[in-house]
Amino acid sequence: MNAALSSSLFFTPERIDSLLPLRADLEEVERIIANELTSSHKEFADILNHISNYKGKRLRPALLLACAHACGITNENHWVLAAVVELIHTASLVHDDVLDASQMRRHLPAVHTLWGTKSAVLLGDCLFTNAFHMASKLDNPRACKVIGRSANRVCEGELLQGFHSGDLHISEATYLDIIDGKTAEMIAASCELGAAYAGASEKVIDSMQSFGRNLGMAFQIADDILDLVGNENQTGKSLGTDLEQKKLTLPIIYLLQNGTQEDKSSMIELLSNPSDIKRNKVKKLLIDSGALDYAKNKAEEFIALAKCDLQVLAPSTFRTILLDITDKILNRSC
Repeated sequence: MNAALSSSLFFTPERIDSLLPLRADLEEVERIIANELTSSHKEFADILNHISNYKGKRLRPALLLACAHACGITNENHWVLAAVVELIHTASLVHDDVLDASQMRRHLPAVHTLWGTKSAVLLGDCLFTNAFHMASKLDNPRACKVIGRSANRVCEGELLQGFHSGDLHISEATYLDIIDGKTAEMIAASCELGAAYAGASEKVIDSMQSFGRNLGMAFQIADDILDLVGNENQTGKSLGTDLEQKKLTLPIIYLLQNGTQEDKSSMIELLSNPSDIKRNKVKKLLIDSGALDYAKNKAEEFIALAKCDLQVLAPSTFRTILLDITDKILNRSC
């Protein structure tokens, strides 16, 4: 494949100041991704150029690199691993858009809307296999073990979510299990790998994995809140897909389990035939019932746990970056 991924993808103006110490590392990550995605087949150029314009947050690479610096030193292994986790994440997004029939991704048409479902699925598969091949070339086999574990867990989380689609009796515990798999696991793996390949002790590595997991849980809860009450122009992706796919997320689960009978009945009626108009009614119902506040508070609990995990690190610029990322998780519009 051949796609020249811009070295400025991560560094949008609102993020550049706090992440400036990571800029050189992240530019190396972008270079590695661009070098890995090469092919002699000119037919691939358009689709690869399209995904190269998915200007994401590069959260996982940034966390991996910040954890590495905070635990010791970085080297080329970290750059490769950061590229690996970003390719896996991008692959999962391409597949997610197919599964959810989402039309937009980061202010651009989703891959499947332009090239069809078959091409989108195969592209995602190609990104996955390319990432695993990159990891296999590292001397230390820990990366393959961690990434293999995480990929299995991500798929398990997605499958579990599918099995509970439309389940009005899904428990909060099951929801948390789902997001632990589909989102938190790969963020935990990123932080774990950053620490492990920096030579940290197993105690510190475990703390970094725990930090990533708690951060990932908060991130996904915040993302689920955005899907219900966010603005598509700000997020750059299709919203309301959870409602359309009848995926019950924490605010709705809480309302169905703890709301008044009137609120429960209203929500069940709204869920029976979701639409953009009804999405506004769902939003009002979640706000008025306190369900939205409950979900935000749950995310804040995970943020507090993540900050506790960081106490194992000595004070440094990079621990400050990790704290800064943690503080911004709940105050995001995209």
